[in-house]
Amino acid sequence: MVMEVILCSPRGFCAGVVRAIQVVEECLQRFGPPIYVKHQIVHNPYVVEDLESRGAVTVETVEEIPSGSRVVFSAHGSPPEDFEQARERNLQVIDAVCPLVTRVHNEAKKYNREGHRVILVGHQGHQEVKGTMGQAPMHLMDDNSVTEMPDWDPETPVAVLTQTTLSVGDTASAIDAIKEQFPNSQIRNDICYATTNRQDAVSKMASLVDLALVIGAQNSSNCNRLLELAKSLGVHAYLINGPGELRPEWVVDVKVVGIASGASTPEILVEEVIRALKPEKVTLLEGVEENITFTMPRELQ
Repeated sequence: MVMEVILCSPRGFCAGVVRAIQVVEECLQRFGPPIYVKHQIVHNPYVVEDLESRGAVTVETVEEIPSGSRVVFSAHGSPPEDFEQARERNLQVIDAVCPLVTRVHNEAKKYNREGHRVILVGHQGHQEVKGTMGQAPMHLMDDNSVTEMPDWDPETPVAVLTQTTLSVGDTASAIDAIKEQFPNSQIRNDICYATTNRQDAVSKMASLVDLALVIGAQNSSNCNRLLELAKSLGVHAYLINGPGELRPEWVVDVKVVGIASGASTPEILVEEVIRALKPEKVTLLEGVEENITFTMPRELQ
């Protein structure tokens, strides 16, 4: 049977991920291994294992890092206590946090200073949420659960921030509910350009395919949102990190497969999945052109 692959665009690495990986690579080249990385530098095991093979050492807590070492803090952002512990351990910190996440941190501090109560729409336990919640007192509300609305006076001055990798649609619904409860809310929709563009691409692709494959890691927030979106649009969809997770029964009698990938997914994994599918034809679905770049951290300039 002739199979066609429709390839979403844009897909794969965003500017924040490119910068974070370059930070670790530059540190390895300039200072030599080991370079410690607090939390996975980005949420993709292929990327993490590649950097570890060159001398990066991934840890989950600052306490695991030997005193006096050099450490890169991950793209997702870190709470202030991680920086304090690093100072106590005499660590040389290079912060690879995405500048768009830093913007959310700055907003949290600004609104708190101005006397607003802050609501963060995000997912409990995600590394980005941990980093943001450390910046100021705030209430965490899941984008799928208006039952988590804070019990404050409706006239309370409220500022609403969002995790950068959420579902655009679910977040809009959550924000509508917050505005209904707190009519004077200041809304800062912080979902990043890359998340929005990749969700738009999946929305455009969904009506054209019989099956959608999202290439990326199971712990990637933005990849999971792409999967949920494809399913919500009525497409059979799976999240896989490479060709080894592809199941032959998924493609029986399938004529058109759509492929998308999250902002932390290297293009080589997409290419390997396409090779495994052996399509007769690959069609690129045109989308927004991304040309955003971020400068390196001051310590590496």
